[in-house]
Amino acid sequence: MQSVDFSQLSPTLVWKHFQTLCNIPRPSKQEQKLRDHLQTWAEQLGLETYVDQVGNLIIRKAASKGKEQVTGVVLQGHLDMVTQANSGTIHDFTRDPIQAVLENGWLIAKDTTLGADNGIGVALALAVLESDDIAHGPIEVLLTVDEEAGMSGARLLESGVLKSKWLFNMDTEEWGELYLGCAGSQDVEAQQKLTYIATPQAGLKTVEISVSGLKGGHSGVDIHLGRGNANVILIGLLQQHLFELSAYLVEFSGGSARNAIPREATALIVIEEKQIETLRKHVQAYEQHYQEKLRGIDDGLKITVEVKEQTLTEVIHPQQQTSWLRALASCPYGVEKMSKVLDHVVETSNNIGVVQLNQQQAKALIMVRSMVNSEATRFSEQIATHFSKLGIKSELTPLVSGWTPNPDSEALKCLQQAYQTAFKIEPHLKVIHAGLECGIIAEHYPDLQMVSFGPDIQGAHAPGERVKVDTVEKCWKLLVTALESVK
Repeated sequence: MQSVDFSQLSPTLVWKHFQTLCNIPRPSKQEQKLRDHLQTWAEQLGLETYVDQVGNLIIRKAASKGKEQVTGVVLQGHLDMVTQANSGTIHDFTRDPIQAVLENGWLIAKDTTLGADNGIGVALALAVLESDDIAHGPIEVLLTVDEEAGMSGARLLESGVLKSKWLFNMDTEEWGELYLGCAGSQDVEAQQKLTYIATPQAGLKTVEISVSGLKGGHSGVDIHLGRGNANVILIGLLQQHLFELSAYLVEFSGGSARNAIPREATALIVIEEKQIETLRKHVQAYEQHYQEKLRGIDDGLKITVEVKEQTLTEVIHPQQQTSWLRALASCPYGVEKMSKVLDHVVETSNNIGVVQLNQQQAKALIMVRSMVNSEATRFSEQIATHFSKLGIKSELTPLVSGWTPNPDSEALKCLQQAYQTAFKIEPHLKVIHAGLECGIIAEHYPDLQMVSFGPDIQGAHAPGERVKVDTVEKCWKLLVTALESVK
């Protein structure tokens, strides 16, 4: 393992821009610093720039000589990244640069997310803008905001601004594949104000129960793998044993993003001292059960019990404790349905991404995905009704449309031919059970022909995210070959 010297990676121009993206923090909804930097950079190159009302950045580059009349292409990616760090890792995603290392041909951030999703796509587009040795038609680069936290950049994109006929989205994570469609999504946001009461009896001990060591991952791409969800695991434990131990819940905290499978969760409870040993035995048995269930899939699970010195004097009202534990423990989770049309593709799923129960709020953020828009809405409403029956209100966010495949598009044929020309291979055509912005952009630009591709990225949305270095160079070669062949 070695610290990365970006200047030694190929293609140099792409990695130079990715280094910039590592150095300038870019959490969702906080992309302004990066956007301002890129706008200034582009204008210094003499390129036309435009920032729309929601904060998306559009940069235009004129066609190279002799290519003025060929089809214009939009190169599209998103500026923001998912910000996740391992517990115990001190990293301020609003201020600190991402630290990356090289390991066996992969660029990796060991204890945080890397931001290869979608930093590599952005870097590829910026490299096209800067390069002076590519023959291409008119280029528009569309860099959206807030993709990871609500897709508001794509949802509020202005109509009539983009002039091109094709769009290459560079936000997928498997080299050798071209993506033609993606799932739509909708969020269920369950919320309630909690009532706290005085601890029912004196002398109760404070105990922290924690779930850790899970892989986590992308709530769409990885949902079918059966990895552990820290919220689901810890809620199940509490639901099974708190009542019989006459213990009370004080706080619960699990997950930090609705589109990431939670790796860690923690609960604070109060319990009689004489029951602590029984609690430990229950936890040990429960841990062994889940470790066996996850064997070969997610082998790092740990559930710990730690007696704390602090004395807590208030607990969640028992009725609300019961309602929230029952609602979460019996809430559908994971793959709900496989597609009958697309082989080996998840049609509908959900992720219990964030759960917070404390003095300030009680909330659960649950992300529903489906290849069928109506199914996303149906499943979201089903989950909202589930919570409602237990006295917990929910709101549904606006539906984010999926992307309907168009296997006959000229843009697709161009990229297929570029694969043949550059690599002598036929790419696989796929749809993805994750949210790309293509379907939403199509609502504003229904005539755009869109295709998505990208390098090999593993562990997106989780610490340890990595990108295979040589596939970035292959993506660059593919992109250049395609742009030079556009007619």
